[in-house]
Amino acid sequence: QGQVEESGGGFVQTGGSLKLSCANSGTILSINSVSWYRQASGKQRELVASITIGGATSYADSVKGRFTISRDNAENTVYLQMNSLEPEDTARYYCAVHHLDFGGSRWTDWGQGTQVTVSS
Repeated sequence: QGQVEESGGGFVQTGGSLKLSCANSGTILSINSVSWYRQASGKQRELVASITIGGATSYADSVKGRFTISRDNAENTVYLQMNSLEPEDTARYYCAVHHLDFGGSRWTDWGQGTQVTVSS
């Protein structure tokens, strides 16, 4: 299993911006896609954004137009640029690296998460 580490979380006021980073130190050959999830206190974890190995992106309706997922292949890092932040975006954000190897095996490596707090 690879090691996934998130960074970039913090405290920001409504309307502010943060950029999260997801660094993967494990194998890259089997990476199929990378996703950002978030989990607010007392709520279920939800998918925020994903980027495939081909570069296709997708977003939750609640963040479309405000968040942008991108990647730096040379650095083996995926980013989540978050603009126009709202108190409802307050959550712990997790990076998930989804793998699919040539044998068809699938697995996901998770990071420990980074906290984002947006004040009203």
